[in-house]
Amino acid sequence: MAKLKIHPSVDDGVKPGTKGFKGGTLTCKCSSNPVTVTLASDVAFNHACGCSKCWKPAGAVFSVVAVLPRDKVSVTANGNKLKIVDATATIQRHACTGCGVHMYGRIEKKDHPFYGFDFVHPELSRDKGWAAPEFAAFVSSIIETGGAKPGEMGAVRARLKELKLEPYDCLNPALMDMISTHVAKQKGVLAA
Repeated sequence: MAKLKIHPSVDDGVKPGTKGFKGGTLTCKCSSNPVTVTLASDVAFNHACGCSKCWKPAGAVFSVVAVLPRDKVSVTANGNKLKIVDATATIQRHACTGCGVHMYGRIEKKDHPFYGFDFVHPELSRDKGWAAPEFAAFVSSIIETGGAKPGEMGAVRARLKELKLEPYDCLNPALMDMISTHVAKQKGVLAA
């Protein structure tokens, strides 16, 4: 029986990152004048994401997305081809108008717990060494996106665990703690 496909970058196993990795470039899928985004550090919280908003390559049920500080992200070629996919979304996803690939997502609301982080797809890089995916988020959302039937979810979660990507139907505990800490500080429940 064929293994359940999750995403091309993890289907053959999650590849470990390189300690001390310093970053690299992401390139869209356009054959001419591609958009290039330079990342001046490694990524964090790399994960498989089942949400309906994240860009996924053809045939993938999940996206693979990570974060890094927004001051480490710069558009270095053909930025004129970028357009925000949905101006009403919390994460402003900047996509190439030529190929549709999401190059980075940015949160502009300063009171959001993840303000200051940009969301990127490390698979768009030819550079090797990015921090490896660590978990899977919003797993149940693949039912909404047409990627799975409810009866298949046990097999999906089993495959994620086989890949050592702990499945969550929200974010992983560390990120959920970050959100709760941010909200508690805003409310004055927790000292800043």
